[in-house]
Amino acid sequence: MKTSIALVLVALLAAAAAMADKIASPPEWSMNATIIEACSCPMFCQCYFNTSPAGHSMAGHEGHMEHFCRFNNAFMVKKGNFGATKLDGAKFWVYGDLGAEFSGGEMDWAVLAFDKSLTPGQRDAIVKIVGHIYPVKWKSFTTSEGDIAWVAGSGESHALLDGGKTAEVRLSSAALNPSVKGQPMVIKNLKYWGLPRNDGFVLMPNTVEAVRAGDKPFEYKGGNGFMLSFEVSANDFAAAATK
Repeated sequence: MKTSIALVLVALLAAAAAMADKIASPPEWSMNATIIEACSCPMFCQCYFNTSPAGHSMAGHEGHMEHFCRFNNAFMVKKGNFGATKLDGAKFWVYGDLGAEFSGGEMDWAVLAFDKSLTPGQRDAIVKIVGHIYPVKWKSFTTSEGDIAWVAGSGESHALLDGGKTAEVRLSSAALNPSVKGQPMVIKNLKYWGLPRNDGFVLMPNTVEAVRAGDKPFEYKGGNGFMLSFEVSANDFAAAATK
């Protein structure tokens, strides 16, 4: 009888240890996605090279420049997962304003909008991954949901949030001269926020990028725009943590 009790105790301890290890170990995750991105800065957005956005002259205030980077970033996930939660085909959108100066790593505001089709588990996963993509502090960071339409093309791309009633971004390479034999202009070897790698910034100025809902609407035309594809996983950050 004592042997049986001992075996049961050993089995319980092993199960408890396995459960503790499972709780302690974060889930494996990965994401392969493409972004249709635009902002209010001139082409190419100086925020990637400076600690403050481009200055904009204000109507009715001659000589006064206001600095901001008001953006729309529409994501389409080609393939991804967070633990057992699949993210293939998931669409989400980040829009907001980086603010006037961000040398301290704090940005102004952002909204993360989920496509209405996403489950609670998928939304939780995307929040966690977005925190790695944009590893900064926000004075205000909120979430919402809507219907996202996302269409990528070689010369034109666009994304609509609620049919454009909430937000819209349209890109076109027509204003750029092809770099080589009709191929798009691409910036290589430029880091995108917290991502360890990307396939290059495919330059496509925006024909419009707008937020039309909420208390901070904006609309700009002819400014910065590009498409960017990337692949990232939990292993990228686990490796960085051990260095």
